[in-house]
Amino acid sequence: MRLGILSDVHGNLLALEVVLADMRQRGVDAMINLGDCVTSPLWPRETFELLQTLALPTVRGNHDRWLTNTPPEKVGPIIDFACNALTPEQRQTLADLPASIALFDDVFAVHGTPASDTEYLLEEKLNERLLPVTIATLGERLGGHRESLILCGHSHHQHSAHATDNQLVVNPGGVGCPRYADSKKAFDVEACSPHARYAIATRRGKRWSVELFVLEYDWDQAAARARANGFGAWADAFLGVMTRK
Repeated sequence: MRLGILSDVHGNLLALEVVLADMRQRGVDAMINLGDCVTSPLWPRETFELLQTLALPTVRGNHDRWLTNTPPEKVGPIIDFACNALTPEQRQTLADLPASIALFDDVFAVHGTPASDTEYLLEEKLNERLLPVTIATLGERLGGHRESLILCGHSHHQHSAHATDNQLVVNPGGVGCPRYADSKKAFDVEACSPHARYAIATRRGKRWSVELFVLEYDWDQAAARARANGFGAWADAFLGVMTRK
């Protein structure tokens, strides 16, 4: 059983198209999307429409939720851009996605943690950087879930780890958004890249293995799109500008 896993597309249609083509070439039996589908200064509506044609099991990310229920502290230009690009019906479709999904009796998927779509499962923040959690912390955050494969997104960090009882926890990385794309501190905080990331988990017997993929695509075009829409920080993140004032 081969399961294709994608997350945090963030409206990057070009990255999504490359990931889907690569996934199909490698062969998967099923796919799942871990949320944060469209919010960005890129192609929100076009990305929504492509994802709708796929009809994937999809977890609601915090950004998907914010399209109809934005906390006052999160109101900003990225959410506004995506809201203006989508119809009310499209926004509601994303907001109505489930907070978690169970697949094949032994796979459990969330965006952040089982308890929150804004908290990290595999990482914790230290001096603005994300560091791997201990196995004890990971067990606490899983909140009693014992499925053999746990899937999460949100951090955009491509990573896998064992939890208690040989559970495999996988973050496939972000398909379409470099970490800190919306921050003036981007490369001063963490080294990152604009590559499109996803994962394929394969079950053999009772155990899972995972392949993590990092793909090139035309991020120059994504940067140009972001800049044309007035989001220079995003353009810089795609182009690898190392310092920003």
